[in-house]
This record gives sequence, structure tokens and C-alpha cells, in this order.
Amino acid sequence: MSRYYDELETRTPEQREADLFEQLRVQIAHAQKSAPYFADSLAGVDPAAVRTRADLARLPVVRKSDLIERQRQAPIFGGLTGIAPPELAQVFASPGPIFEPGSSRQDGWRFARALYAAGIRAGDILHNCFSYHFTPAGMMVESAARALGCAVVPGGVGQTELQVQVMAHVRPRAYVGTPSFLKL
Repeated sequence: MSRYYDELETRTPEQREADLFEQLRVQIAHAQKSAPYFADSLAGVDPAAVRTRADLARLPVVRKSDLIERQRQAPIFGGLTGIAPPELAQVFASPGPIFEPGSSRQDGWRFARALYAAGIRAGDILHNCFSYHFTPAGMMVESAARALGCAVVPGGVGQTELQVQVMAHVRPRAYVGTPSFLKL
């Protein structure tokens, strides 16, 4: 068992930053091609010219406060994504409402690295108390855990007595959820 999730965690800070900027250039080009909002807002941006933090600071910012109106004008996602079925697996509605796409790709949110950093490994059982109802948190954890080779108890929120009974019986190695839920 490796101490690191993958070799990316062993890069020098300089290599990490160079890699991140290379990925950013690829992502900018993809967004310009695939998402109507970004085709417009990034129209004057040459992805190859984004090489430094100063270049990054000049890119337009999408503010969360603008999402509700953007999504009202251009359902479902306000033109901010080019994802569609079959890759679009879920449509989440967070408070606002703000709609978010869910991917059918395993660990589409790239959350497995965080679980690995927390000590979770293949064969572990996780008790997931993040909500599966409208918001993506429950699915984020489940998809990441499954990518690592873990079993998941999809507890969600509520039903405190049943949650405790299941935890006592299954004996999961990890709890994933909000700290406030543990105040029994």
C-alpha cells in the first residue's frame, strides 16, 4: 500500500504548478468549445497564453450569485457546461436553486484523492451521512469510495436511531458526513 494516492503527489512545487497551468490551458480550450457561456465570456482568451498566475487573474470570474439568473435564462445549467446524457447522470438542485450536473464517470468529482489522504483504502466500509437528496455530496463520496474499492453504507441524513443501529452492526471503518450529525 502506497503512502501516496498516485505519483502526482510527489511532484516538486514547480512541476505541480507547471502541470496545473497545462491542464488549465486544456480546460479553457474545452470550455470555449463545449459550453456556450464560456464560448462567449472567454472569446478573446488564447488558452496557450495563460501561463502565469497574473494571466490567471485576468480571466473572467463566474460568481455563484450570478448562477441563479443565468440558469433561469438558459436552463438547465446556464450554458456553463456541455455535458449531456449519457454522461449526464444526475441533475442536482442545491439551495438557490442552483442546478449542478452529475457525471456518470467513476469519481467524476475527483474526490477519491481526499478520501485516500484521510486514510481510506480498498476493502474499507464507509458510512456516508452526506445527503443523497438533491445535493451532490452523497454521490461525491459514494463515487470516490467505489473508485477506491470501498463498500458504502448510504446512510444519508436523518433517522438517527437507525443510523446508530446500522453503524453498530456493520462496524464501518470510516464515517463521512458533517460533524454536527455526530451530536447525538
